[in-house]
Amino acid sequence: MRITSTSCICPVLVCLCFVQRCYGAAHHGSIKVTRNQTKHIEGETEVHHRPKRGWVWNQFFVLEEHMGPDPQYVGKLHSNSDKGDGSVKYILTGEGAGTIFIIDDTTGDIHSTKSLDREQKTHYVLHAQAIDRRTNKPLEPESEFIIKVQDINDNAPKFTDGPYIVTVPEMSEMGTSVLQVTATDADDPTYGNSARVVYSILQGQPYFSVDPKTGVIRTALHNMDREAREHYSVVIQAKDMAGQVGGLSGSTTVNITLTDVNDNPPRFPQKHYQLYVPESAEVGSAVGKIKANDADTGSNADMKYTIINGDGAGVFSISTDKETREGILSLKKPLNYEKKKSYTLNIEGANTHLDFRFSHLGPFKDVTMLKVIVGDVDEPPLFTMPSYVMEVYENAKIGTPVGTVTAHDPDAANSLVRYFIDHNTEEDRYFTIDASTGTIKTAKIFDREETPWYNITVAASEIDNPELVSHVPVGVRILDVNDNPPELARDYDVVVCENSKPGQVIQTITATDKDNSANGARFHFSLDEGLSLNPNFTLRNNEDNTASILTRRRRYSRTTQDIYYLPVLISDGGVPPLSSSSTLTIRVCACERDGRVRTCHAEAFLSSAGLSTGALIAILLCIVILLAIVVLFITLRRGKKEPLIISEEDVRENVVTYDDEGGGEEDTEAFDITALRNPSAAEELKYRRDVRPEVKPLSRHHPSSSLDSIDVQEFLNQRLAEADLDPSVPPYDSLQTYAYEGHRSEAGSISSLDSATTQSDQDYNYLGDWGPEFKKLAELYGEIEPERTT
Repeated sequence: MRITSTSCICPVLVCLCFVQRCYGAAHHGSIKVTRNQTKHIEGETEVHHRPKRGWVWNQFFVLEEHMGPDPQYVGKLHSNSDKGDGSVKYILTGEGAGTIFIIDDTTGDIHSTKSLDREQKTHYVLHAQAIDRRTNKPLEPESEFIIKVQDINDNAPKFTDGPYIVTVPEMSEMGTSVLQVTATDADDPTYGNSARVVYSILQGQPYFSVDPKTGVIRTALHNMDREAREHYSVVIQAKDMAGQVGGLSGSTTVNITLTDVNDNPPRFPQKHYQLYVPESAEVGSAVGKIKANDADTGSNADMKYTIINGDGAGVFSISTDKETREGILSLKKPLNYEKKKSYTLNIEGANTHLDFRFSHLGPFKDVTMLKVIVGDVDEPPLFTMPSYVMEVYENAKIGTPVGTVTAHDPDAANSLVRYFIDHNTEEDRYFTIDASTGTIKTAKIFDREETPWYNITVAASEIDNPELVSHVPVGVRILDVNDNPPELARDYDVVVCENSKPGQVIQTITATDKDNSANGARFHFSLDEGLSLNPNFTLRNNEDNTASILTRRRRYSRTTQDIYYLPVLISDGGVPPLSSSSTLTIRVCACERDGRVRTCHAEAFLSSAGLSTGALIAILLCIVILLAIVVLFITLRRGKKEPLIISEEDVRENVVTYDDEGGGEEDTEAFDITALRNPSAAEELKYRRDVRPEVKPLSRHHPSSSLDSIDVQEFLNQRLAEADLDPSVPPYDSLQTYAYEGHRSEAGSISSLDSATTQSDQDYNYLGDWGPEFKKLAELYGEIEPERTT
């Protein structure tokens, strides 16, 4: 058999031999290869053409789940370049090459070394090539082929969404769809019946059925009643191989609940009921309950109770408790045993949610009769009104009648009634009541502006039975009397600007009255007529309970007068009218052009000089900053001074380097240093060390007797005493050094240090003849010598 691949991509012919054990000998064979040859035509020379070669192949198949001990044979690759001498080497690459699929590089046989699962991978793409074993050069171009994994029935159907919970209304028609279940099979649906699933019902018959192909569950009976059975458990099986023997199966559970419909009318357990109600029952209170039974649930069992007729329809009312579905009987009017001893009521209970599909099962309502028996009770006194409102004027005398309450005994005995006030609150003590007549009187003088209303409670009891007590609320309104004069509504801060004009409104005032509107809502404002005409201000009554204050002249001066007082008279419209006088304080202030107040009182003097408040604040702030800088500078200067000697132990010599050039002989004249040389010479120079001394020439001729008499120890003690008593020395210990070397020698000193303090016999005038180079030196010695002689 010659097979030519339509998808060949190579110019070489390849022989593919496919053997598969599961298909038997009919499927075994080799793919033959033919050479392309040209026939010899007579009369023509024979022409040989190079043959064209190409892969001729078919896809291979391998069974999944192979459990044999030997590798599974897949197929064979062969090239017509292979002469059987082993010179051709076959190479296999691609998915699973070398691990799952191996090839005999000499024969081209392909084997599968592992058990494959089609549900994990359905096919493998590989590449084959034939090369020369000696040169490793390809004999044919590489070609691609596929090994498909052949499916077997190794997966049972599964219900991925189970178990299921579903509902269906009761009383549904037979065949009503309940739920569709679906089972999945992982096997190949395109090969055989491994994935062909058939559904069947294992549990739940005869109530439900299932479609074998679609898995739709339906009701199998008519009028399934929830009140008879509510829950069903149905087991559905899915089997592959189209349900044949040997197929695999899976099952799931479907829990079906019948939901309620209104197919049961309500029913009263009894047709007649009797209820006892005492005549003392309060109006609006519940006096009894009644209930009709309904087998349905939820909203289908909701019902409404009504009184359809009877002589008690106007005395009693009925309502429905939505939680318990009971009828609550309440009292609409008070009962009186002496007038009527019993009532008859016809009560109906009906469903509120009807389903007209089941109207033939109705009617969905029921009626029962209720007889109410009124019980006789000894009742407390009954007031003629449920509450009382009385009035009395304020400032009325103690004992003034306010009003009267009335009560009587409703029983047939008609006992006498006694009245009293419950003194539970402080307000109850402000009134008294006549125990026989029920007349209420005042017990204090009332002020409406303090308390305009009082609430008291009056009680009444039978004289024969004091324990039976009834109460009634009484409200007492205190009527107003015009007893409060009007007054200003608040303390006004009136300001007039210095640049005000005549007739300018500077303030609008209003008044208040503690009395109510009937005795003081209308106010009249005026100036005190007993005083002379005010030349500064006037008042205008606006006729709307307000008044305006106006200026009467052009300018005001704070320096002349900064405060004015204006008496204002206010009267109300009560009977009789009352009035009061109040004094307004008017301040004179400096204002901006737009009328805004700038400043008042003493600050105005500064403002008149042209300085505003902001400028004054800025000046004061600058002064404070300058003072702070000065204080800080002085503090830092003082902090930099260091003591001459820090402590007694810290006495040491210090070398201080200065970069200033000395002045020569002028330095010797500025300071006297003879004290450092000779204490006898310093003896005559006792002057203060804090001022520059006036250097005077000393005589060079000192008596030898005084020099011999100087003792160094005595000299130091004398200097120590002078330092202790001198007020100009620093307030701490200082170190003073005296470089005394003893008396001068007979030869005298060769130093020039004392040249400034001793007479010199040398004449320096010749220095002026030395030329301009010595001019400065001649000026120094030529000028100094005459000064010393003088």
